[in-house]
Amino acid sequence: MRFAPKNGEGFYDTLKKNIDDFFKQNNIAPTGNRGLYLKTVAMLSLFFIPGFLIIFGVGAVSPYLFFGLWFLMGLGMVGIGCSVHHDSNHGSYSSNKTVNKIIGDIVNVVGGYDVTWRIQHNILHHTYTNIEGLDEDIEVGGLMRFSPHSKKHKLHRFQHIYAWFLYCLLTLQWVTYKDYRLLFIYEKRGLLKKERISLRKALIELSIYKVIYFGYVLVLPIIFSGMPWQYVVAGFLVLHFTAGLGLSLIFQLAHVLESSDFPLPSEDRKMENSWAIHQLLTTSDFSPRSHWVFWFVGGLNYQVEHHLFPHISHVHYPQIAKIVKRTAEEYGLPYKVMPTFVFAIRQHARMLKKMGTDN
Repeated sequence: MRFAPKNGEGFYDTLKKNIDDFFKQNNIAPTGNRGLYLKTVAMLSLFFIPGFLIIFGVGAVSPYLFFGLWFLMGLGMVGIGCSVHHDSNHGSYSSNKTVNKIIGDIVNVVGGYDVTWRIQHNILHHTYTNIEGLDEDIEVGGLMRFSPHSKKHKLHRFQHIYAWFLYCLLTLQWVTYKDYRLLFIYEKRGLLKKERISLRKALIELSIYKVIYFGYVLVLPIIFSGMPWQYVVAGFLVLHFTAGLGLSLIFQLAHVLESSDFPLPSEDRKMENSWAIHQLLTTSDFSPRSHWVFWFVGGLNYQVEHHLFPHISHVHYPQIAKIVKRTAEEYGLPYKVMPTFVFAIRQHARMLKKMGTDN
């Protein structure tokens, strides 16, 4: 599948030059800064400190405190995924590749796997955004319909009601079976070669990471927390329901909206637009005025900027967003923004209902 050439419009070349000029004129690097490093400490603390308190029995003082600590771990998992590991696996956390690798591997410690994440996110989602059959972020099985090109089932009439529960299961799938399933799929499609890893080595690595993860998240709390094992399992579910819902909303609000395009290639596998214009058509920013949202979600409320420049750290998105918007307007191209987080959720809910009723 090939995107159209630039067609002489020069949008992306002009935009890249404008962005490069911004960094040169301000004498700053496009990678992370001190603020990102401090956020890394904050997000890791938000996940691991409650975990240690649970293991050492502090949470046994009260069920409310116990489950509250698991909830904080869920928020920490969202923060690590969006604000720490995300930049590093795009190579934008640091100019040092070793640092990016070390920080990126944190995802392996919190239940994920960096290999499958990079393939699904960096290669498939970022390249083929909202393209049916290629972008796995809009292919979530028969229970949900995100694209107008997906097959519609009668059950989809109610997806705007039950979707929120399914979103809660997102990370629970990842930490249990999804990484294994993806490895076999990517092996068949030849995508593991891009990561320079064999299926056998990937399976061994993944299994070791899963043993470590379940060991400190479930086994140690069951043994040492002082709470019944049923409470520990319930707390584990609180962690993942929180993380799953949070991560699902952050990513779906950028691409599954009524304003989002879902283009398809022609019969000869060619796209109508160039890659950069395709990103403008399929992606939206949300809540750009909220400093808290920006800080917590790792700048992923600036999804347009992230998709156009994934190699630039999210700490710079508010500044370059002005340049992206201005350049898009100069070329008569759309620049989609949802004004608030709540507004974007409502628009996503409307899209879910529409996909469940429209043919």
